[in-house]
Amino acid sequence: MHINITDSEKGNNTGSSGQLVHYLDKENRLDAKKAPEPWFNGEGLQIESYEVKSRMDQNIAKLCRKDAKFFLINVSPSQKEIAHLKALYKEEDVKQVLKAYAVKVMNEYARNFNRPGIKSHKDLLWYGKVENYRYYSHKDTAVKKGLKKAGERKEGEQLHVQIIVSRKDISNKIKLSPMNNSDGKNQKHSKQMGEFNRSAFKHSGERLFDQLFRFQRGLTETFAYANAQKNGSLEERLAMQQRIEKGFHSKEITPIPSMEEITATNSIDLLLSKADYDPVNNQLKKKRRKKGQQTDLQRGL
Repeated sequence: MHINITDSEKGNNTGSSGQLVHYLDKENRLDAKKAPEPWFNGEGLQIESYEVKSRMDQNIAKLCRKDAKFFLINVSPSQKEIAHLKALYKEEDVKQVLKAYAVKVMNEYARNFNRPGIKSHKDLLWYGKVENYRYYSHKDTAVKKGLKKAGERKEGEQLHVQIIVSRKDISNKIKLSPMNNSDGKNQKHSKQMGEFNRSAFKHSGERLFDQLFRFQRGLTETFAYANAQKNGSLEERLAMQQRIEKGFHSKEITPIPSMEEITATNSIDLLLSKADYDPVNNQLKKKRRKKGQQTDLQRGL
């Protein structure tokens, strides 16, 4: 699971969010034959682009002209992880499952600030957009070698989520920056500026996916391994190698959840829940009902 936080993929994040919102709507413009993919958050799944821009641009109280107004979070499952979800759920449900997972990722984002009043996604102003494709850019090796052209779609499963989150909390009172490097040791600084551990956030998103969907992740596929190889000391890299040689196994094993079990208790429940769907057997559960009890279909629901 690749989770990354940037200032903005397109456009300066010290101004209006309009340019980024427009950019993230690109698939709706490129494939007009398909139903447009709406924005979503923890409160709804059919949010229009104008609402995203309007709410984000108004939530900037007491921010200076050069201050960041929003951030972009990229939540990208690997092709192996997407295949795993498709093995558990109906293909048409995978996007909804990914959206519900994104809500839980934003819970982890909120908790990582370790600030009073910021406990879950409900305390944040954020909007997500599912994207089906990725495109080659001039930075890709294949483009540099002349094998691909910038702008071409990348091969394989590329389903991912882009999330815009406001610098200010939902009340427009508290500044929250994931670019803050405070680790909590300086309590005065942390109280004033907050704290955010980006590595811990990325690791929590990966762990959440593994626990929710019973995904068996090899050590070399973990964020901890990649981080140790890139930023770790020689001792940390050697320790990772020893774990590989001894055999690494996930410790957390949980039952595979149904659609309703991965959703939080808010309005998104009603939109995502598939109470009768058994993801393990890819079929509807047969429920016993008491004599005279009507089914949902008989009740007209």
